[in-house]
Amino acid sequence: MRAKDAQRLGTIRLLMAAMKQKEVDERMVLEDSHIVAIVDKLIKQRKDSIEAFTKANRQDLVDQEASELLVLEQYLPPRLSLDEVKAEVATLIERLGARSAADMGKVMAAAKTQLAGKTDMTMVSQVVKAMLGS
Repeated sequence: MRAKDAQRLGTIRLLMAAMKQKEVDERMVLEDSHIVAIVDKLIKQRKDSIEAFTKANRQDLVDQEASELLVLEQYLPPRLSLDEVKAEVATLIERLGARSAADMGKVMAAAKTQLAGKTDMTMVSQVVKAMLGS
């Protein structure tokens, strides 16, 4: 507020409102993992909006969503690199004995519990598809 950065302030207020809404809706005290999940959800919404606004040729809205995205990304813990994700997925595939694309659901379920909050699950899905040959 003191820096007069209205865009950043608005984004932080949006994040705080989403956190408060989750607390009220589910009558719980949020833990770090819940907050990371909320930030991930808001980031995914921004990316989807950027894609839609780009298709609609609305650069003003793309710029607004992109600036919100940059602010939100600052509140995430460091993410795993692509190589680290590949190593984790390879370990999961070996541990679960997955052989084909039919096993993708089983691998993704295990990956979600192990990697949620550490990386973008879309990237994990792409890596699993590539490794299982689908």
